[in-house]
Amino acid sequence: MRRLSFVMLCHISVFSLISCSGGGGGGDDDASPIPNDRLAALEPGEGLSGGQTSVIDNTLNAFSKPVSNLDIIKRTTFEIGDSFFTRPWVSSPASTTARDGLGPIHNANSCQSCHVRDGRGQPPELNQMPISMLVRASIPNELATTPAELDSIATIGVLPEPNYGGQVQFRSVAGVSPEPTPIITYETITGTFADGEVYELRKPSMSFPAGANGAFHADARFSARVAPIMPGLGLLENIPEADIRALADPDDSNGDGISGRPNEVWDRTTEQLALGRFGWKAGQPSVRQQSAAAFAGDIGITNPLFSDQPCSPTQTDCLAAPNGNGPDVVNEVGGDIFEAVIFYSKTLGIPVRRDPGNETVLRGKKLFTEAQCSSCHIPKWKTGIDSDIPELSEQDIRPYTDLLLHDMGEGLADNRTEFQASGREWRTPPLWGIGLIEVVNGHSFFLHDGRARSLKEAILWHGGEAATAKAHFIAMEKSDRDALITFLNSL
Repeated sequence: MRRLSFVMLCHISVFSLISCSGGGGGGDDDASPIPNDRLAALEPGEGLSGGQTSVIDNTLNAFSKPVSNLDIIKRTTFEIGDSFFTRPWVSSPASTTARDGLGPIHNANSCQSCHVRDGRGQPPELNQMPISMLVRASIPNELATTPAELDSIATIGVLPEPNYGGQVQFRSVAGVSPEPTPIITYETITGTFADGEVYELRKPSMSFPAGANGAFHADARFSARVAPIMPGLGLLENIPEADIRALADPDDSNGDGISGRPNEVWDRTTEQLALGRFGWKAGQPSVRQQSAAAFAGDIGITNPLFSDQPCSPTQTDCLAAPNGNGPDVVNEVGGDIFEAVIFYSKTLGIPVRRDPGNETVLRGKKLFTEAQCSSCHIPKWKTGIDSDIPELSEQDIRPYTDLLLHDMGEGLADNRTEFQASGREWRTPPLWGIGLIEVVNGHSFFLHDGRARSLKEAILWHGGEAATAKAHFIAMEKSDRDALITFLNSL
């Protein structure tokens, strides 16, 4: 096993690429170092997306391994967190008291249901119940008229839809009415590359049948969201806040057409505003709060940060349903179990890249930069100090994100605000691991709602601040477009 790790690392480390022969008795006749002209384009350690935390796996389980440098004692906590992340929760009352409390309304019965193999979700097929996609719901903030509604905007960033709340939960436990299941249809949009190749995009539309709790508000705003991959979250959390804020340019003072800005969100632990880092609109400040929100909203599990069931005030059957709380239980998940799931979420490792020194990959990397994609998808960061999980400290990582909000144009707009994020703004999603999604999850659906069926389509949906990058892509020759996609698939 040690020899296997050594051999594989030889193919990703710049310093080893020149001298590694694979170990064993003597050199490998067909092993050849990367030519010097290509070494100049390959940075030291570039193949290690997560620095020394990177894991060596390009199989079905590539996203489910702990960071490679995790202390052996801490792996027990990781395994406990894995268990409660993976296995289903059950409705109350139940003999399995450590796992009861599902619902009353929910989207899934486990974290793994959406983050399949810790990977990426996908939109439902026509007439299929969503499995790894949820729908946010709200009404415009200017409609707030009461102190409670204003408080909601301040603490959760939106004014929830009055009959069904801030998320549409289309599953429920026995005796409780589920919320309406979305009906998603697609319109075909065609276009042409500069070299004459025709492409097709699919534009989604969403509607809802009548629900048991009445109609949605006439001004309701909806936003479909597929689950992102889990690895690397702890590393992103450890990027120093000052470094992220230093990249913000809300007024585009340098005139490059890029005006990223941070989202300021409510931190329920410190009870003050904080930098948003997680979620499609950077609506959560930490892995802890992101995990807690998912427990409450997706599975219906109350916890130390979200102690209320996901029922609107008018959903009487939901409010009256049994829950997993009891005389000695304040929340349905808490204590060591809650902390173990958070630890697990923070310590899932990002896989090493596949063949980063490949000639086509390096050409694609150059084109990625020339097209200005790297203006938002910032390649490299260094993490700060994490006293709780020192394994995540001071790592040179390559997530390809700035964690800032950007106007992505009307084509991708959901017309739904979230704290400071407008209806056209989205957080730059990290790109690390993107080339393994088809391996792990068996699909290639991208963007926040999974509308793009390939990386090519995802690029073609870019607009707003990313319009220049898309124009570069459209103007490329096919061989260059393919090289850029090959680069992305190596991440």
